[in-house]
Amino acid sequence: MVVLSVAAAVLVVGGGGAYLATGHAADGRAGTGAPGAGATPPPLVLDGSAGGGSGGDIAPGEPDPYGATYVAAGKLPDGPGSAPVYAPRGEVGEDRVTRLAAALGMDGAPVADGSGWRVGGADGSGPTLRVSRDAAGSWTYSRWAPGTDNCRKVTVCAQDPANPAGDPVSAAAARRAAAPVLKALGQDDAKIDASRIMGARRVVDADPVVGGLPTYGWTTGLTVDERGELVGGHGLLATPAEGDTYPVLDARRTLALMNAAHTGGGHRMGIGGCATPVPLKDRLEQPCPGSGSGSGSGTAGKADALPVDKAVFGLAAHSVAGRQALVPSWLFEVRGPAERGTFTVTYPAVDPEFLTTPSASAPASPTGPSSAPRTHDVRADGYLADGRQLTVSFSGGVCTAYSASAKESADRVTVTVTGRDRPGQVCVAMARQYVKTVRLDAPLGAREVTGADGTPVPRTKPGALRPQAG
Repeated sequence: MVVLSVAAAVLVVGGGGAYLATGHAADGRAGTGAPGAGATPPPLVLDGSAGGGSGGDIAPGEPDPYGATYVAAGKLPDGPGSAPVYAPRGEVGEDRVTRLAAALGMDGAPVADGSGWRVGGADGSGPTLRVSRDAAGSWTYSRWAPGTDNCRKVTVCAQDPANPAGDPVSAAAARRAAAPVLKALGQDDAKIDASRIMGARRVVDADPVVGGLPTYGWTTGLTVDERGELVGGHGLLATPAEGDTYPVLDARRTLALMNAAHTGGGHRMGIGGCATPVPLKDRLEQPCPGSGSGSGSGTAGKADALPVDKAVFGLAAHSVAGRQALVPSWLFEVRGPAERGTFTVTYPAVDPEFLTTPSASAPASPTGPSSAPRTHDVRADGYLADGRQLTVSFSGGVCTAYSASAKESADRVTVTVTGRDRPGQVCVAMARQYVKTVRLDAPLGAREVTGADGTPVPRTKPGALRPQAG
């Protein structure tokens, strides 16, 4: 179940997202132990398919699901023999949110808001920064609240934020406006593209360099208005940490795997194919004649052969065991049809021997599917202590049963929140805030509170936790 946070109500654009982790290490390894020096790394759990495809929605940078093939226009590079995966760890702290808010020109300290942080916007208007506490730290910034403006009672609003007048600033001016924010994010060396224009606004897209490699899908987007001021933005606040190192393939073999994965006779079912007088959901979809998914001759089903002009070894964003991570990949620069121009397609370069899927990494049941409840750990968002009572808050699904327990030591209290789902249960995909109280053997005192994975749980301000049923 995809859980959407109702409390935070944050729209994440350009590679950001909310994910649930279930039974995997923080960097997407199947298991919890990191290999020692020279040891064989554990399987990398790529969500969707072992080949790196989405298995569903098609994200930017993914190959054409309707069978386009990609042909090298020249010799492709070999690349390194191995490369590490990078993934955020822990959760985003208040200090990082404060630095980002200051770079955006905002006053005020971050306050806990649902499962994240908020700066400004207490009355629903004005500049607002929202940051998720998850490991990736997805954030959004808006100068104006939707449906509001900064106009007095006049006949015509001269500065309508929803429909600004005038011409966009130059790319150089937009870069200067974005520079303080990129510096606060530690992305001074990011690859910057300020060519995108939306009406009178110019967007600065920055792809950070991680581990000396270019990235794709970890983009920071900053919107600059016609006056040269930042009016919006989004991105990921966390700095990915180096994880396990995997053998990687050269560009030629990776390109062959990408073509085999997406032209192997598979078809998407349901919405998305060529329209017919009687659309049937169980019909194998075909590309529409002349749509650009054929050969160009107007014959449906015949794949295009698009030239790959360049291949760069880098890191592409993927969901790894339910968490956002950067996976060693080849970034192919493809020359598309005239109306589309040049675009980028990415594919994991990790040797397929070390790739697996969530279903493949889970132990198979010898008796087939089970109707017994399934359990999973849930991260606590905050806590309050009152004598021997410890109250923790967390987000979860509306149809899941939760319980909490605590394990105590001299210097630490480890809190475990467990969710219990029943397979096959039909439930609305939404989330809510919960609180659970556990009784300690002794008052908390100066002891640290951590989650089951050892991540510190932040103390919540009094009055912020409102007990709810369940």
